[in-house]
Amino acid sequence: MKTRMPPHAARPAGSWGPASRLALSRAPKTLADEAYRKVRDDIIAGRLEPGEKLQPDVLKESYGIGLSPLREALARLASDGLAHAEGQRGFHVAPVSVEELLDVADLRCRFSCLALERSIAGGGESWESRIVAAYYQLNKLVEHMRADPATYADDWERRNRAFHAALESACDSPWLLHFCEILYDQSERYRRRFVRYSEIRAEIYEEHKQIMDAALVRDSATACRILDRHIRRAAEAVRGLMIEAGAGDSAAPAAE
Repeated sequence: MKTRMPPHAARPAGSWGPASRLALSRAPKTLADEAYRKVRDDIIAGRLEPGEKLQPDVLKESYGIGLSPLREALARLASDGLAHAEGQRGFHVAPVSVEELLDVADLRCRFSCLALERSIAGGGESWESRIVAAYYQLNKLVEHMRADPATYADDWERRNRAFHAALESACDSPWLLHFCEILYDQSERYRRRFVRYSEIRAEIYEEHKQIMDAALVRDSATACRILDRHIRRAAEAVRGLMIEAGAGDSAAPAAE
């Protein structure tokens, strides 16, 4: 795979965009990075619920991080669509709706399939190795998930994210990866809130191998077709669970 410095790498500390987002996948370099990661993770995991007010004073006590980096983190989360800024009312966790879920799924299909197509066209042996390694780590959890999903759900989500990121990683576009990650964050936020991990269908596990196999033999059409089906099938499952839970098309379900 060709390597080059992203054009945004020279941004000063405290800015954000594709380069800083990729850096956050490693270790946070500033307190604002640390605050962003912690609040982001709690939003995605559902520990901070849709519609919940994000009060800097409360978050300061929860995370042990100062107000200035927290305010910067909240602004970054709002730019990613995980939080909403409401004028003088401050920040709230972004609401959820079936309409947004399906919109996110449609856009994720388009962006992730484009990233996969470009990666298949330009990725080398290191890209292939990343996919195989990520799939191996993900597949190791399948039997554990079937036996004890509550214990392994967090690990599953981390490894699932790593597998999809590996597929997209050779697209040679920091901006495309940036948008793919934002859309993945939103997809995971819906999945973590509504999916019962004990009921993940077998096809979901099988599709991972099918996507990997097609990508490794450079069959872009098949890989993208299966990936598109994979994303849309998961979104439809979440949609059904949202309706079952009474979330439906409401903008912000009441906190439980």
